[in-house]
Amino acid sequence: MTPDQRPKAYVPPMRSAAPAVLDEGRRAQSRRERPSLSRTAVFVNLGLILTALGIVIFKAPNHFALGGTSGVAIILSTLFPTLDVGAFMWILNVALVVAGLVFLDVRTMGWTIFASFALSFYVSLFEWVWPVVDPLTSNKLLELCFAVMLPAAGSALVFNVDASTGGTDILAMILKAHTSLQIGRALLVVDGLIVAFSVGLYGAETGMLCILGLLAKTMIVDDAIEGFNQSKVCTVVTQHPEEIEAFLVDELHRTSTMCDARGGFSGMALTEVTCVLTRSEAVRLRNHLHLTQPGTFMTIVSTSEIVGRGFRNV
Repeated sequence: MTPDQRPKAYVPPMRSAAPAVLDEGRRAQSRRERPSLSRTAVFVNLGLILTALGIVIFKAPNHFALGGTSGVAIILSTLFPTLDVGAFMWILNVALVVAGLVFLDVRTMGWTIFASFALSFYVSLFEWVWPVVDPLTSNKLLELCFAVMLPAAGSALVFNVDASTGGTDILAMILKAHTSLQIGRALLVVDGLIVAFSVGLYGAETGMLCILGLLAKTMIVDDAIEGFNQSKVCTVVTQHPEEIEAFLVDELHRTSTMCDARGGFSGMALTEVTCVLTRSEAVRLRNHLHLTQPGTFMTIVSTSEIVGRGFRNV
């Protein structure tokens, strides 16, 4: 087959989707880019509940002061045992919210104000329902694992909807607004001071476990957030791209990038269709191709950093 005899690559026609399809596509895109208020509230409260359970059941009984207002509250409840961890969290969070209202714009704080008080409420509630005084087991490393995993999973749920768990996040926001420190560095400084104080108060073993827990929490939160945000980059090499394009636009309310391709062995003119989908959408596309174009070459690659229209804003 000579180059002149090869079929020409597919040139997609201009689509004129029906108004109903366009409206549904815009609504789907809006839901992806801006989570609804109810979804945000569910994620924030579920995350705060997991965080509170980790504090009451595992952190406080073992004196794991892993930073944040909970770490300060654990230290203060040890120094002043007349008040429990929940009471000190109320005091600290009220003080931080007042400071935030003084030094920050109210709109900047957003869900942070709610999270600060809600976390204090859940901690006090669980202390009242299930007061845990002593560790559940004699294995401190096992207790540390749960003390890290529960709050880390909770924080990841909250961060996934662009909210905050409150507490020392407010202090970090104030430092960022009025100094040259970045939020991540400011939080590291604050949490580092809390952990350093716990070494002197609770001894070397507990202090070293606190340091280990603080490092592990950072990595677990990052990995959990990547898992929540994971998307699939799908690449399909096909002779019938118009059918795939129709399925992406009409059924998944997604779009794609099409490039001319050529078979290395056959020399056949093909089209490479590339799109970014959620995990469930990628499964739907794969199943659709299995039914309509069996044998089509398709690759699926996982990624957690997708920025742009339909995903996270730049």
